[in-house]
Amino acid sequence: MQLFSSKFKLGILGGGQLGKMLLYDAKRYDLHTKVMDSNFEVPCARLADEFILGDITNYDDVINFGNKVDIITVEIEKINTDALLFLEKKGKKIFPSAVTLKIIQNKTQQKEFYQKNNLPTSRFKNYSNIDELKSNFEKDNFKFPFVWKSSRFGYDGKGVKIIKKFDDLNFSYDDECLIEEKISIKKELSVIVARNIDGEMKCFPVVEMEFNDKSNLVEYVMCPANISSDIESRAIEIAMKATEKFNMVGLLAVELFLDVNDKIIINEVAPRPHNSGHHTIECCMTSQFDQHIRSILNLPLGETQVLIPGIMVNLVGENKVEGNVVYQNINDIFEIPGVFIHIYGKKKSRLDRKMGHITIVNKDISKAIEIGKKIKKKIKVIS
Repeated sequence: MQLFSSKFKLGILGGGQLGKMLLYDAKRYDLHTKVMDSNFEVPCARLADEFILGDITNYDDVINFGNKVDIITVEIEKINTDALLFLEKKGKKIFPSAVTLKIIQNKTQQKEFYQKNNLPTSRFKNYSNIDELKSNFEKDNFKFPFVWKSSRFGYDGKGVKIIKKFDDLNFSYDDECLIEEKISIKKELSVIVARNIDGEMKCFPVVEMEFNDKSNLVEYVMCPANISSDIESRAIEIAMKATEKFNMVGLLAVELFLDVNDKIIINEVAPRPHNSGHHTIECCMTSQFDQHIRSILNLPLGETQVLIPGIMVNLVGENKVEGNVVYQNINDIFEIPGVFIHIYGKKKSRLDRKMGHITIVNKDISKAIEIGKKIKKKIKVIS
């Protein structure tokens, strides 16, 4: 297949901000891009060479889209994987594979996959619904507090609850779910691994994440993580093993817990560019988006070393009632050296919706963090 030609078409399922940032690098290579999403207001709509209105969870829409491109990739997991399996059987190239996506989009199957492949994870138990959980809870011997998760399509803190007492289970949920042992966390880490079709792999440096306790959303991503070389090596080893076991092609973001005893376990993974890798645009030799494109086109992978340390600050909606977005006080930060602003192009803001991010770079990571936390307090995403 001649990639760099007028005949080649790269298809992306999903039109959100991850797709938008993928498109920037696809444009550098002059790749013809075709994106499908269900809304003309998504960030990708004005950047793709072709934008198709369609439902990425609908079997027929995905089939029709896939038949008109050469390679398919995704920027979100919530895809009709049955359609992708059919396309693969017809010879269509899809990265990550339908099988990989099918496992990862279901947290129950994810946990079972880690267990089967000797990948470190927390103790867990799966249930068909919340009523089965409550009726079996005593014999399953989980101590409070523990974590409840919906098995399918939870994201950005949604579909996750901390259960502190039995009464906290008094909600309705008639679908697969699981509970996990709550880990005493020292740090939350992430490793993004790239793997191409030939099996070449490269890791980005380990980053440290800080979450908002109320929304369970990432507020800060710091690169590099403030950890020992031993912990760094172990985190990378686990992430690379997971990538190989999933037979991943593209990017795998591996979110990890470092517990109080310095044990590392996998929390969750994402088979695509990830919020914990946005800083790579400014901080690293190769961005995660460039690396994803290289991986799925089976090109040599780029170097991943840190050029300059930095912190990524998430910009999320703070207004409870959805409305037209306003980025309050953002003009005031343009004069600060080392600040890079990324606004995703979503017209409507609502509570905890990801609207953009800001990366602050500095040779002294502590100064970057100091500036980043001041900016977080200053910028308000409202309507």
